[in-house]
Amino acid sequence: MKLNNPLREFPREVGVIIFASFFVAVGFGIIAPTLPLFAKSFGVNHAAVGTILSAFAFARFATGLISGKLVDKFGERLIYSSGVALVAISSAAAAAATSYSQLLIFRSAGGLGSSMFSVAGGSILLRATSDMQRGRAQSLYNGSFLLGMMGGPVIGGALSAFSLRAPLAIYAVLLGISAISGAFLLRNSKLAARPESKSEKTSLRDAFALKPYRMALAISFGTAFILFGMARSVLPLFMVEDMKVSTTYMGVGFTVASVVNGLLLLRAGRQSDQRGRRYVAMIGSGAMFISTLLLLVTVRDWIFFPAMVFSGIAGAYLSTVPASLIGDVLKGKGGQVIALMQMSGDFAAMIAPILLGVITDITGAFWPAFLVSAILMLGLFILTTRIPETRNTVHRSEEPIKDL
Repeated sequence: MKLNNPLREFPREVGVIIFASFFVAVGFGIIAPTLPLFAKSFGVNHAAVGTILSAFAFARFATGLISGKLVDKFGERLIYSSGVALVAISSAAAAAATSYSQLLIFRSAGGLGSSMFSVAGGSILLRATSDMQRGRAQSLYNGSFLLGMMGGPVIGGALSAFSLRAPLAIYAVLLGISAISGAFLLRNSKLAARPESKSEKTSLRDAFALKPYRMALAISFGTAFILFGMARSVLPLFMVEDMKVSTTYMGVGFTVASVVNGLLLLRAGRQSDQRGRRYVAMIGSGAMFISTLLLLVTVRDWIFFPAMVFSGIAGAYLSTVPASLIGDVLKGKGGQVIALMQMSGDFAAMIAPILLGVITDITGAFWPAFLVSAILMLGLFILTTRIPETRNTVHRSEEPIKDL
């Protein structure tokens, strides 16, 4: 039986970005469940552990608009490859850290590189696809991350039994592979090359006038707050300290979320293109709300697994929405517009570990942090019911959907 190539309808650059991003994802999956434990090994409190995770996000956030300008000026190929290489170097340095302050500095240094390659990759995907295929392209792109992360947490959990430094070292190697492959495979791409002339561009002012863009920022914030804030900071500590599970057990739970996410991603992308962005956003935010409620009432370690199943469903459906909304209304280049969308998620990932860590330290319990997360997701679900339809938008219309 002949297998269909899911990338055949897209330009070659889309496939290259998806391929290179896979290696980034494997490495991130390896360090995700162990980085908080590595930070904790330096004898710091929960808030300090959260600061390690937030520092990386803060650097991404602070340099997002700069990365957008760099992409518009030098092209996606150079900025993508340079950004991944910078994160690789910083990760190798973090693996060799001998103190908490060194770990904090080295992880922070990688934030600029992460901002560069994520904005560049997002720019290629949005400019190369139409609004009737953008959901599927985003699903494939996100799928490359999640496929890489399926085995990552288990590998990271197993490596941590021998050394908490090993996951960061492996991450650096995989990032190096991604940087080299991206630079080589995009070397002849005109789409990813440095612009030869000034092209049409959507300004931040124009973008903020559009209701879909503002909603995309809110969804990006809420999703990152849970998936890259709460789930990567207080949740691992809760499972190890309160539920008394091993890092391998915890890694299996994160892998379950990745598997569910991966199984549903292409379906979510198709439904986004066929049934609309609001439809998939409501499913995703509803599932995330259920996941946080389950964590709130967790009294046995097995409840962690259904919570991760709903988290996987939520990630699959929410991951396509912000970029698809923006791509539907974007006119020409818009590196800074794309960057600000990613910055909204970075801001959430930056403040969530610290905020939730402080709440945990003050109350002496983890459930208040899960309560805050559940309330946030309830608000996001209500917001998604008001998303206007953006597919088939006439991109050069003189009257965009400002007033929806």
